[in-house]
Amino acid sequence: MTWKDRLRAMRVDTTPLRTSRDFRLLFLAGTVFYLGGMVSYVALPYQLYQLTGSNFAVGALGIAELVPLLLFGLYGGALADHVDRRRLLIGTGVAQVLLTAVLMVNAFLDDPQLWVIYGVGAMLAAAGSLQRPSKEALEPRTVAHDQITAANALSSLGMQIGLLAGPAVGGLLVASVGAGWCFAVDVAGLVVATVLFALMRPYPHEQETTPPSLRGIGEGLTYALRRRDLLGTYLVDIAAMLLAMPVVLFPALAETVFRHPELLGLLYTAETVGSMVATATSGWAARIHHHGRAIVIAASAYGVAICLAGLAPTIWVAIALFVVAGAADMVSGIFRATIWNQTIPDTMRGRLAGIEMLSYSIGPLGGQVRAGIVADVWSVRASIASGGALCVVGVAATALWLRDFWTYDNRTDEHAVRERELRAERARRV
Repeated sequence: MTWKDRLRAMRVDTTPLRTSRDFRLLFLAGTVFYLGGMVSYVALPYQLYQLTGSNFAVGALGIAELVPLLLFGLYGGALADHVDRRRLLIGTGVAQVLLTAVLMVNAFLDDPQLWVIYGVGAMLAAAGSLQRPSKEALEPRTVAHDQITAANALSSLGMQIGLLAGPAVGGLLVASVGAGWCFAVDVAGLVVATVLFALMRPYPHEQETTPPSLRGIGEGLTYALRRRDLLGTYLVDIAAMLLAMPVVLFPALAETVFRHPELLGLLYTAETVGSMVATATSGWAARIHHHGRAIVIAASAYGVAICLAGLAPTIWVAIALFVVAGAADMVSGIFRATIWNQTIPDTMRGRLAGIEMLSYSIGPLGGQVRAGIVADVWSVRASIASGGALCVVGVAATALWLRDFWTYDNRTDEHAVRERELRAERARRV
């Protein structure tokens, strides 16, 4: 194989975009959704700080969003396993359009109301928690089984475009025309995303469904805990985010440790850049079959990179290491999503997507608390370095404890084989 062939084999596989109209619609909707959402992500804390001058007031928005996230994440997953997922995407999209429009109108008032920001922020968290499990449960049905890894990588790429470009656009708008126009951009993006959802064909449930209930949610939790390969994906992600996530310390790292506050923005974007590089070169991922091992190795590499970044002699070395960490985290994420989408039955997919959403939402929140406490008690460098080291220990312990996770092979795993056969049979009937 020539070097050109090797490079070609590494390029992100765009087959799902070429072959599936509905995946293209989901990809475009997700990209626009994240782009607009990140513009609002910049505007909301800026507006709160401008109105109150209080850092606690800014942080309190996260507290207001946490309870809806916990409650509606699990319920949204159960709902996605019973109702038409496409209709749920459209309905929650309309709700998000209306709620964000309220934030826009409030921002344009001479005296914006704080209670509106907190109240609508909580309702937006609820709407998003109801929507996301349906989107994640629907995506595997829009592509062939052997294209799921490529579809995961492409979806991540669309999200990264929004994560990278959204804050830049939001920062420019906030500084030039104010927060109201940021919310206007988000409203426009949500309208486009909702229309794209509406253009998809229906995807009715093919088997008897379970109405949303505490019992149904409990069945999902029991299924996740009994599947040791799935449990491994959750625990590795929680270990990485809870123990090693350094984002909350970036302001202190730039200003007090390296004394380069003007480079703070590069610290924030470094991991996203690494994620985009990993996604753009993810063509090799489809040839990997031991997904559990890939997750363990990638998550360990993430921890090592974070640990070394905490010890870095210069900010440029730290930024480079955060880029490496972002790439490793994305590789782990691609394979985690592949295990989920290739092995979980469609009848359980919504509920498990709700559990997944909680695992990668709660981890970062707890990680911010851990990082802040350790930094105050010890030091910023020690907090980052120790978090990375603990991440490696936590990932290694997970691999040692859950042998089924470490030995997982999608060619022989009973759940992967069953889903592959079911999808093949479904394709023959069509």
